[in-house]
Amino acid sequence: MPDKPTSSSLPKEPLARLLAVMAWLRDRQHGCPWDIDQTFKTIAPYTIEEAYEVADAIERDDMPALKEELGDLLLQVVYHAQMASETKAFDFTDVAAAIADKMVDRHPHVFGDLKIADADAQTISWEARKSAERAKKGGEQPTGALDGVAKALPALLRAEKIQKRAARVGFDWKETGPVIDKIEEELAELRAELAAGTVDPARVTDELGDVLFAVANLARHCRIDPEAALRGTNDKFERRFRYIEARLADHGRTPADATLEEMETLWQEAKHKA
Repeated sequence: MPDKPTSSSLPKEPLARLLAVMAWLRDRQHGCPWDIDQTFKTIAPYTIEEAYEVADAIERDDMPALKEELGDLLLQVVYHAQMASETKAFDFTDVAAAIADKMVDRHPHVFGDLKIADADAQTISWEARKSAERAKKGGEQPTGALDGVAKALPALLRAEKIQKRAARVGFDWKETGPVIDKIEEELAELRAELAAGTVDPARVTDELGDVLFAVANLARHCRIDPEAALRGTNDKFERRFRYIEARLADHGRTPADATLEEMETLWQEAKHKA
């Protein structure tokens, strides 16, 4: 590498150029002080944020934004790989090779002779191979059905994943009826806590968590992504509340100036419009 980087001294091939840019950003002599100071832990929140921004671009069907956000997410992979390479743990090539090998191994119906009938059968095969991989990593130690579900996942997503794991070993209802009954049971317990003379925040938190977990289970049974469902409701609420603000603004008012009854009337109008 030259003594000091310049745009013209960087490789022309896009991936090689990106890897070189990241290496220079982390260079102790010529790099960026902020980038040099970062660690795996400090960068991790940005990695999660970029993944959500990719999902947002997809939700909006914005291809230019998706291209940009995928680039930002790729930078996160390159960033972690660069930091790992500095300690000789692994580098970007190792990351790419490992995921390529994993995809080949988990798709024996594509890269081998195994016959898989449909997408559902592929899901079963995929999960079975993942379980085998976890068992292999654990050596002779027994592995539980819930092992390997990352605690850093968003809570709704993690609930869905651990419910799927439990279902694979038979701990699941076959129909949605009992799931809805469970939601009603948990709501009753929450209602009882709230009706108590002295509300215990810890107990209310526990009961509310049970309600959310049961709702996530219903989403799984309905084959609905709970995160996507909640994002849709968030967007719907935002549209309707903005309608209330706009209607009030037409008369020189704000929500703070209106009564709850007035805003509820406008809310019902918004429901018929959006």
